[in-house]
Amino acid sequence: MLGIAIARVFPKETVVAQLKARVLSSKELYKGKVFGVRRDRVIEPGGVEVTRDIVTHNGSVVVLPVFPDRSILLIRQYRYAARQFLWELVAGRVEPGEAASRAARRELAEETGYTARRYRKLMDVFPTPGFVTETMVVFLAEGLTAGQARPEADEKIEMKRFSLRRLERMMQSGALRDAKSIAGILYYARFVKGRR
Repeated sequence: MLGIAIARVFPKETVVAQLKARVLSSKELYKGKVFGVRRDRVIEPGGVEVTRDIVTHNGSVVVLPVFPDRSILLIRQYRYAARQFLWELVAGRVEPGEAASRAARRELAEETGYTARRYRKLMDVFPTPGFVTETMVVFLAEGLTAGQARPEADEKIEMKRFSLRRLERMMQSGALRDAKSIAGILYYARFVKGRR
């Protein structure tokens, strides 16, 4: 069906792999520690010339720590932009030049004190592909060992283990609202947990 839709919109000689925007100009508007903003003038794959304001981000990791009883560790912290405390999986940005797997290990240890014997990449996702370049890589962490957390000065973190069933109820009730956590937990429940 997708091939039919593309054939109607684009000329016959266009190959799907060639459907990319052509950048006419790009201007950096802001560069901060966590993200930047640039304004691009582009010709979209359909031939329309548009201006796009893009938030540039180096990427981030999400860690899904699972214990032998299959409970999942979540953290609760205040998120200023949301103006509330949120339950979520461990997450953090990937530093320039840092491998995502290393960032996952670092974030888990810093925020919870836990280390894991095994890390497995589950998926990578675009959290906001309409205007943000960030990709999030979700890792499963198993073989957990407790240690001393080293959160950043502005992070006041509470930790708690939840059963998958409880997390599903929290999603349904709206008690768990963090999108990256919902995606990671549902992926784990659907594609990993049942295949062991």
